[in-house]
Amino acid sequence: MQLTLEFGGGLELLCDSVKVHDVKVDGGDEKKMSMKNLLHWVRTNLIKERPEMFMKGDTVRPGILVLVNDCDWELSGQLETVLEDKDVIVFISTLHGG
Repeated sequence: MQLTLEFGGGLELLCDSVKVHDVKVDGGDEKKMSMKNLLHWVRTNLIKERPEMFMKGDTVRPGILVLVNDCDWELSGQLETVLEDKDVIVFISTLHGG
């Protein structure tokens, strides 16, 4: 499955300062991949430092906005959202230090 993953609001710093990643991911035994599976894949394959700044437990940390095809993932089932080929997933940190 081909996906485009975008990181913004400072999250790109966790991925060697690369904002956009065109990736091919395998859903494993399942034909479809859920956001829960994708988050674990991102933590393992893209996050280069401080994964605790991206995830807390099995989900993203509070303060990270997640969009799937420009739609807030809270409207599509959050961790249970089923992804399809060529989906665009955006992660934006809404927290800023002062």
